[in-house]
Amino acid sequence: MKQTIIISECPAEQGWSKNRELCMDVTTYLRSDNRMKAGKNYQGVLRRDVTCEEMRYNETMTFIETSSQKRVKRNPRIYEGRHITITRRDDGTYHPNFRPIHTGPDFNVEQYAAEVANELLWALEGLVDNA
Repeated sequence: MKQTIIISECPAEQGWSKNRELCMDVTTYLRSDNRMKAGKNYQGVLRRDVTCEEMRYNETMTFIETSSQKRVKRNPRIYEGRHITITRRDDGTYHPNFRPIHTGPDFNVEQYAAEVANELLWALEGLVDNA
């Protein structure tokens, strides 16, 4: 889930320190774009570099974009029924999973087995070629 930080009219109330760095050279190392796009937010690390060479004070900024690792759902559900769910594995195979069985005084084994069989039939009809 993406988290958005909103800075109010008075950032000091939220614990933010507002500074403006003037006339700074910024070197960017981006993964997603060649150049930064206007209005686009980038996640990364901004570093202030200070060097002193031959009586010359040089101050630059370096921004390194961190990789945004989009979470890929493993084994997505392709069928979700009352008694079973079917997931697809990374290798393309289907894996049926039973939901918890709620037994009680009205539980009928034959009716349950028939309902599970029907669900498997309905779920697999559209997934498997009968060629």
